[in-house]
Amino acid sequence: MFSSESNRSVDDGSGGPDSADLEIRPGGMLVQKRTDETNPSAVSIPTIKVRVKHGSSCHEIQINSQASFGELKKMLAERTKLHHLDQKLIYKKKERDSKEYLDVARVKQGSKIVLVEDILGREKRCLELLRNSNAEKSSKSLAEINLEVDKLAGQVTALETTASTGGKVSETDVENLTELLMMKLIKLDGIVAAGHLKLQRRVQVTRVQKYIEILDMLKHQSSKSSSNGAKLRLQQQENPTGHMPKDSKPMQKQRVHWKLENSVRKNPVMQQQQQKNSESVVVTTKWETFD
Repeated sequence: MFSSESNRSVDDGSGGPDSADLEIRPGGMLVQKRTDETNPSAVSIPTIKVRVKHGSSCHEIQINSQASFGELKKMLAERTKLHHLDQKLIYKKKERDSKEYLDVARVKQGSKIVLVEDILGREKRCLELLRNSNAEKSSKSLAEINLEVDKLAGQVTALETTASTGGKVSETDVENLTELLMMKLIKLDGIVAAGHLKLQRRVQVTRVQKYIEILDMLKHQSSKSSSNGAKLRLQQQENPTGHMPKDSKPMQKQRVHWKLENSVRKNPVMQQQQQKNSESVVVTTKWETFD
């Protein structure tokens, strides 16, 4: 009984697959292993040799018959030193797109293809490279300025906190910070940006301008408090006792009155005139009554 079970597990005599030829699929099903003959990717694809004429040169390229013209351009770039984006491949008097396949275009063994330089494409590619380079440079410059402004923003906040708590803010510090922020504005103005980089530059400019306005306000407050302090010190120097100064006008009036009396006494004519004036004036406290 044991021997019969073992024989069935190895081979039932009907020529079935051996256990070494079986595999377990992800679902748990036991199936026969796939061989290279049943694998489509294992089917060999023929290669062809094409002749590509470039100027006075002729290049023989061995390539997969199902490859694209774009792959052929990359292979030609190694030999001609011409960028694959700057190439035009003409087959049967027609320019072929890079995504088009050789077998679809009926390229066969020994077919002749003409390679010409795409001048317009090269100019576009150079402009794109320049645009990307400028964008990368602008992005790097904006990042550097952003870090520098972050440091200056911390100093502005510290001065603002000092002023709000009643502390004294140095005008020199305010002027130095303002000058540094103005230099950042000049740098931002010199950055050539487009799209999202232009928006980032505008945000940075607005941010720097806000900090400059804060510094201007702090400078105004500092100069105002300094002028008030100078006036107070001047008043203290003029009146060190702290008492209010007496009005000197009554004393001046007394001096004028005393001088006038002396002049009247010395001048008899003025004395007689004063007596006449005093006699002509009669003062009474009796009010006239009406019947």
